Amino acid sequence: MAEFSSSPSDPLPSSPTSRYPTDAPCDGDLLRSLLRLSREISLFDAPCRLLRRHFASIACKAKILSVLFEELLLRETQGESSGDLQRSASLCLREILVVLQRFKALLGDCSTRSRMRLLLQVELLAIDFHELTLDLCTLLDILPLPDLQLSEDVRDLVDLLRRQCRRSSLAVDPADAALRCEILAMIQEIEREVVPDLSRLGSIFHGLRLDDARSCRNEIECLEREIGDRILEKWASAMIALVGLVRYAKCVLYGASTPRSESSAGKFAFSDPDPGVPPDFRCPISLELMRDPVVVASGQTYDRSSITRWISAGHATCPKTGQALAHTNLIPNRALRSLISRWCSEQSIQFDGVDPSIGEPVAAAGANKAALEAMRMTAAFLVQKLASSPSTEAANRVVHELRQLAKTGSDNRSFIAEAGGIPLLLPFLSSEDPNLQLNAVTALLNLSMLEANKKRIMHADGGVDAVTNVLAYGVTWRAKENAAATLLSLSSVHVYRRRLGRNERVVAELVVLVRTGPAATKKDALAAILSLASDRENIPRLLEGCVVDAALEAVATPDASEEAVAVLAAMARRGAASEVLDADGSIAKLVQVLRRGSDQARENAAATLVLLCRRVGAKAVSELARMPGIEWVIYELMESGTLRGRRKAAALGRICRRWVAAMEEADWMARLSTASISAPTTAAQS
Repeated sequence: MAEFSSSPSDPLPSSPTSRYPTDAPCDGDLLRSLLRLSREISLFDAPCRLLRRHFASIACKAKILSVLFEELLLRETQGESSGDLQRSASLCLREILVVLQRFKALLGDCSTRSRMRLLLQVELLAIDFHELTLDLCTLLDILPLPDLQLSEDVRDLVDLLRRQCRRSSLAVDPADAALRCEILAMIQEIEREVVPDLSRLGSIFHGLRLDDARSCRNEIECLEREIGDRILEKWASAMIALVGLVRYAKCVLYGASTPRSESSAGKFAFSDPDPGVPPDFRCPISLELMRDPVVVASGQTYDRSSITRWISAGHATCPKTGQALAHTNLIPNRALRSLISRWCSEQSIQFDGVDPSIGEPVAAAGANKAALEAMRMTAAFLVQKLASSPSTEAANRVVHELRQLAKTGSDNRSFIAEAGGIPLLLPFLSSEDPNLQLNAVTALLNLSMLEANKKRIMHADGGVDAVTNVLAYGVTWRAKENAAATLLSLSSVHVYRRRLGRNERVVAELVVLVRTGPAATKKDALAAILSLASDRENIPRLLEGCVVDAALEAVATPDASEEAVAVLAAMARRGAASEVLDADGSIAKLVQVLRRGSDQARENAAATLVLLCRRVGAKAVSELARMPGIEWVIYELMESGTLRGRRKAAALGRICRRWVAAMEEADWMARLSTASISAPTTAAQS
């Protein structure tokens, strides 16, 4: 804002055109803008008890200003004014417009911030309100009221407004300061593992207008977004602790919230509340949104944490394709990370991936004692409530809360399991209530992402059987899908993969899902089978379960063809190449994928065909070479396929050319042999 002398008679800045363009609005438009803006400001209401005095004060001042602008506009429209406003008055009103715009922006920003952030910044916000009020006071002092020909009542109101603005102070409302001290003290108590007093906690949350589970959930989402955006670095640790406190308060004060209908929700719990996560943004191992995507030697992309655990477990193959990894170097996929970050920003989803260019993210909950203790208290409270839930409806609400808590981090998964949540969840997998069964199996899926919890589930009494029962008798397809995803998660541990592979019922039910389920179900079941097929000892059991035939049937399903062909490649690589070749129409179906499949499916199909040709030999090569147009299909893949797909296509081309050359040579030798035999016979006859 331009600097003005305190005397009303002092001249205004000599070059207003530098601030206001020559096409600035006429006085009528200016007055209408001022009137509209002042009325909008007067309607703002404080989002909670915090800053209530500031909001009320600004609203009162805006109402007085609206009276001033209304009279000026009325005189302008009725022609009672002496033409356009004088230059000094016009410039002053335009400066007032700027101040009011800044007031509106400040009020709007406060209304959208999290309540906890307002609490932490209450002193800074008081300074902002004070400085803007002083700016308004200065402009009112230099406003040439006599030249505006105002009525006496309006002049009295403006004088009153001037006096009010002069009385502005930097003092923070004592109630606001006391509330901040109280909640920070509560965080310190939680760090010392002191359970908050319920009446005291309820009083604080009532003052912040966090009066129900919904408002608490919105507060959590807002806080997490602000933490992810690094808005308040100084208070980052306190804000993370406050997220844990709000989660705890939501459960103990307002009980487990009623879960939303699952009819249109996302497939996996850990993808809520953003169910539309593009498949390419999910890690093929954890099925979660990738935070730090990296590329392995096979060309596939995984989340760094997931693929690191896979390699650390002793695996030397690509989890998705089964291809042996030439090296274990992980290359950051910066392009994909940028796309994921942009998508998360558009969907208002927190994205806390690691960006090497800016270093590590702000302190996480894992390093925050108060946040950890708050989550531990929340998990213990929910597990205790689950153990005593008297009805299906009550149990469903608690299981849904556990499902939501288990998706937010490994610490929460650990706390739930340590509190004894896994054995309590297992009986609900057999519930006939579709929502309760789905919430239970998805909570178990989220818990299984933690390595220690895999052991707890596998060794729990009836744990594997309970998950398998959902595969067989699940009330909804989504429950069956998440049961298959749970088996996929469990099978990432080598010893459990063998144990699951030896379970005939597990294999049989997965095959049933592949054959009878919708596309999404087929995909999850095939992913679980692919994980089992990565162990050679499981191959005989998978062959007995007719996995090859089921995978060939699924090849025709567009959304599941990639996984289906990957299963065939894994089976062929580990000793079942002859069985894959002998399956009805295997070569023809794989060539069909080469023609019309996705890039990944074509790559896997080419890899499978190469394996069949190399490991079975002439029988496979001759059948492939007789396929109509196979040369053009191979050439097209060499031109437009993925890097690995082009390499496999080139290998197929060489195999076919050698076979054709060998057949031509054999035919030539046969003709030569026939000619050499017939020549002496003719000579003898002559």
